[in-house]
Amino acid sequence: MIRQLVFATNNLNKTKEVSTLLAGQYEVLNLKDIGCTTDIPETADTFAGNAGLKSHFVVENFNLDCFADDSGLEVEALNNEPGIYSARYAGGRGDEANLDLVLQKMQGQQNRAARFITVISLIQNGRESLFEGTIQGTIREERSGINGFGYDPIFQPDGYEITFAEMDMEQKNKISHRAIAMRKLIAFLKEQAV
Repeated sequence: MIRQLVFATNNLNKTKEVSTLLAGQYEVLNLKDIGCTTDIPETADTFAGNAGLKSHFVVENFNLDCFADDSGLEVEALNNEPGIYSARYAGGRGDEANLDLVLQKMQGQQNRAARFITVISLIQNGRESLFEGTIQGTIREERSGINGFGYDPIFQPDGYEITFAEMDMEQKNKISHRAIAMRKLIAFLKEQAV
């Protein structure tokens, strides 16, 4: 019998991607599939803490094994801001305002080092496991590219001459912080399913 596993997200593309990778071993459900309409608060002070809040919420309220992720951008010159506040850095005014704020704060900065981080919290059979993915890069002085979302137009990963927003989805998904963490999670799940 194929086991069920909840991905604590409402993003159908993310759900589909993970479902494909775990086909035949797990049936991946999202929050909508299990009837969860709660906006799960992310009030922890770390990526791992926020991911854990989401996975614990599903396990405690729906009694289903679950994994959740939290991601963000850390800019060295800004004392690792926006960090856990990446999605609401400009006070919840959206991606464009967040981008503007980072670019504004980075004006005149020589040190443009940054990194994207994803942490995934998996709770299976009552035990939590964490998987982290990180990609180093630099902050561009202006936007470049139209793909992706969030800070992608200003983040240039190390070893590349283009931003995440100039990459197609397939290229980004091979190297991104989320892809790295997801590969670790999937390897772990496949091992557990044997």
